[in-house]
Amino acid sequence: MKPVWLSLMAAFLAFAPATVAAAQDSGSASVTADDDDDEDDDDAHGGAMVPPASELEMMPGSELMPASALNGDQIGLPPLSLSSQIITPLTIGSSDDPYAVSAKDFVLRAGQPYRWDIVSDGGVEYKFHAPAFFRSVWNNQIVIEDREIHMNGAPAWLEFDAKGPITVQFQTIRPGRYDWYVEGLDEKEGMKGTITVVP
Repeated sequence: MKPVWLSLMAAFLAFAPATVAAAQDSGSASVTADDDDDEDDDDAHGGAMVPPASELEMMPGSELMPASALNGDQIGLPPLSLSSQIITPLTIGSSDDPYAVSAKDFVLRAGQPYRWDIVSDGGVEYKFHAPAFFRSVWNNQIVIEDREIHMNGAPAWLEFDAKGPITVQFQTIRPGRYDWYVEGLDEKEGMKGTITVVP
């Protein structure tokens, strides 16, 4: 058993320098989300704002393409950075229409830390779901009125019993197209959309 273990370790060590060198040469060093979020107020000090998909330069038919075939630079996303970028808030419900949504589709870059305010502004209880998305990102924390929830896994859903924001902080990992929806109001009222993560 010992020779097999030694062989595996030797193989790992043999490839490690090449992997690090390739990452440094390509300028694609890993970007990690800040763990110390009390000191990191990018939203108040210049973090790039990411618009919804409707304000990006999306080509016709791009929703039919695999997310990995899209290019963040070509569609107008802010460049990859170490700082958390701020996603345009998603507001669900309004005083005029409890089933309104401010935007349905969002496009993000893989490997980028983000902050996203999801805001309830209607008089209805909302259960915001994005299960595949939350399982496919590194979840840093959820903030509700300066109260932080740190997780070791994905949230099941975000529930709004009153008006106000829930801030979700995460880092995307790999390209993909994910659905979000408000439970029970997705099909009949159209409270649903997509989150696409591109290279």
